[in-house]
Amino acid sequence: MAANVNPTVRRRRLGSELRKLREAKGMTAEEVATRLLVSQSKISRLENGRRSISQRDVRDLCQVYEVQDERVVESLMTMAKESRQRGWWHAFGDIPYSVYIGLEAEAASVRNYESLIIPGLLQTRAYAEAAISGGQPEATPAEVEKRTEVRLKRQVRISDAESPLRFWAVIDESALRRVVGNRAIMREQLDHLAELSTWPHVTVQVLPYEIGAHPGMSGTFSILEFHDDADSSVVYLEGVTSDLYLEKEPDVRLYTVMYEHLRALALSPEQTREKIVQVAKEYAR
Repeated sequence: MAANVNPTVRRRRLGSELRKLREAKGMTAEEVATRLLVSQSKISRLENGRRSISQRDVRDLCQVYEVQDERVVESLMTMAKESRQRGWWHAFGDIPYSVYIGLEAEAASVRNYESLIIPGLLQTRAYAEAAISGGQPEATPAEVEKRTEVRLKRQVRISDAESPLRFWAVIDESALRRVVGNRAIMREQLDHLAELSTWPHVTVQVLPYEIGAHPGMSGTFSILEFHDDADSSVVYLEGVTSDLYLEKEPDVRLYTVMYEHLRALALSPEQTREKIVQVAKEYAR
């Protein structure tokens, strides 16, 4: 597999192409499932990219949709083969949010809102370890170390000199005030955050306590956008036992408008940097 082939994105793109073929044929997912003697949920999972797609699945679906162009079939078969390859994150074993990591690895930009914690892409090692162990009290030291390494490896997208990830972060002030680990860890973390906020492709804004109620109080979320127009934007909502990915245009638009409201309410990037430095000094005292 070529180094720049992302299996998660390939699977998602392939699912989108298969859905277009089904819709062009005027068939429902239920009708396709009946023809192939499989469950309707399998067809849905194949189309939304949440399930691995085999070349046999592609062949069978192309037959149902009566795809005559062999070049189209061959292209879809190649995508199916690539989608079954393993991303770098698979080397770390079972990672709960591996689908998100795959999308993040290919994203052109991420807009992230965090209410209680510093965003993972902007965390120091010490802060990440403390956050993971505190949030996963049943995790063993080995599991905490593994998840910390994954989080730090994700940060390569931020520091990539050739194609850095464009990252916007709106952070509630409570994330600056909540002591994760200890005061020394928080001082180091906020110094690091202030430094990253000066990078041209990283924008950090803080929502101060003074603004009161705001649209982000329902929970944290991320909006991922991609270079290729064939890959629609995704809203990611992290859950305790499962994650939610929203791809329908009305849903993405709703969260995009919500994010713009949050940015408008937040301190400017310059004011935010001053705020971070101020709180960091408080930890130093």
